[in-house]
Amino acid sequence: MSRRKDRERFSQLKQRNPGYVGFRGTAAPGRAAEETVSVVCSVCRRKRNVSAGPDGSGPADRDAYVCLQCQQQGAAATEHRRS
Repeated sequence: MSRRKDRERFSQLKQRNPGYVGFRGTAAPGRAAEETVSVVCSVCRRKRNVSAGPDGSGPADRDAYVCLQCQQQGAAATEHRRS
């Protein structure tokens, strides 16, 4: 999409909803944007961005981290075996 079309689309959305701040939005006043850290999934070996948490270090055990997609696939496989 061209830059001109992007600007037109944004202006249309802004006219329909004056509170629209864009796709990425902004952090709420008085609140910092959520920090993320990169962690490698121990199952699929893909790098995932996860919430840094209150201390900013990410998951407690980075070597045993399992991403949400692998967790869902594991749950589906377990359900399939039960049937």
